[in-house]
Amino acid sequence: MSFFEHLDELRSHIFKSAVAIAIGACLVAYYNNFIVRKILMGPMHPDFFTYTFLCRVGNKLNLASTLCLHQINIKMQSNVVGGQFGVYFNIILIGGFILAFPYVFLQFWNFIKPGLTDKEAKNTRGVIFWVSFLFFIGVLFGYFVLAPYTVNFFANFSLDDNIENLWTINSYFNTIIPLILGAGLAFQLPLVMYFLAKADIVTASYLKRVRKYAVLIIFVVAAIITPPDMLSQIICAIPLVLLYEISILLCKRVEKKNKVDPEWS
Repeated sequence: MSFFEHLDELRSHIFKSAVAIAIGACLVAYYNNFIVRKILMGPMHPDFFTYTFLCRVGNKLNLASTLCLHQINIKMQSNVVGGQFGVYFNIILIGGFILAFPYVFLQFWNFIKPGLTDKEAKNTRGVIFWVSFLFFIGVLFGYFVLAPYTVNFFANFSLDDNIENLWTINSYFNTIIPLILGAGLAFQLPLVMYFLAKADIVTASYLKRVRKYAVLIIFVVAAIITPPDMLSQIICAIPLVLLYEISILLCKRVEKKNKVDPEWS
């Protein structure tokens, strides 16, 4: 294919992805009230699933209110003329992208797949499922763990009792949405390491060597966004540490296959 033929093919995939996102955005717009009040504003409510679940776990473990997150008493405000409309537009657009993510990635994959050899295409079989699966698991982790802990921390953090926290809806959504999407992307770590290992850029031995630094960074981030107790930090950090360990195992698998079949990669 010529350069312009490639551009035309790319335009076709981008158009199909845009249509899928638009359909997803329409669904989000139709269920806007439920999505905003029950889902996106969920971490602001004391009966949010994460808060009640951790509280019950703490009570069963005789930890009193150690795992109970504090009630959030903050009123949302909009101090810009088109503030709420801008937030609404961002919500339906990002929501449409999340719903259409498997199809969007399928279009991206269909564009680059013809450039792969038969062996490379065979070795990447199932990539659409695993990328989508990890993305949605990450989104759920961001929503049920990272978002409520972050909201709770900033809601109860104060330099002085005379300073009142007054949040705008823009700042609230601009905080939790990147957390949720960022977690979805962060959960792609095992697959990224898998392909880096196939390209001989990363090795299992290297990941083991820097493991202590990676775990330290993970726990530092968890300590910042969670209440000051060890259990909360562990709850937040364990999934990220597990992803790192899975990455090491995948790199080992790649190296083992490379020794058996040097042409495999």
